[in-house]
Amino acid sequence: MRRMARAVLSVMLTAIVAACAGEQAKEAAAPVPVAAAAAPKPAPASAPTVMRVAPKPVPVNPLRDPKNILAKRSVYYDYDSYAVKPEFRPMVEAHAGYVKQHPGSSVVIEGNADERGSREYNLALGQRRADGVKNLMVLLGGSERQIETVSFGEEKPMAAGHDETSRAQNRRSDIVYKKE
Repeated sequence: MRRMARAVLSVMLTAIVAACAGEQAKEAAAPVPVAAAAAPKPAPASAPTVMRVAPKPVPVNPLRDPKNILAKRSVYYDYDSYAVKPEFRPMVEAHAGYVKQHPGSSVVIEGNADERGSREYNLALGQRRADGVKNLMVLLGGSERQIETVSFGEEKPMAAGHDETSRAQNRRSDIVYKKE
């Protein structure tokens, strides 16, 4: 009996061991859900995140911007005249507005003439031209204390020729900002 008891015990232990091994085999063979199978990936070691910031636009000085009317500075006249032509009024208005909005700015209006006429006459004509632009700027809101005038007569020509095209370029008033 002892032998038989041992044999039965041995068979039972073998059955238990086999049963346990079968369970492990079933668990190993059972499909594992994808979410459970995928372990979380560690964050890759990388360079620090760099935030790109758009550069601030550099403000363009309207007096130097060729697309702005304020970049235009010369008023041209007919022969022996100091009347500001209608085509130059928007430019003078723009400069008057700029001077009004910028109380720290100041301008000198330089009157010029062509070489025809005496020196004295051309200085007087250049002064009337400069004063005419100043008066218009003051009427349009510019401050009189910010605007000076000077006449160069025929002494500061823009064009050196003695033809009508050169003379037309020399009959002018130039708006010059002092601290530009």
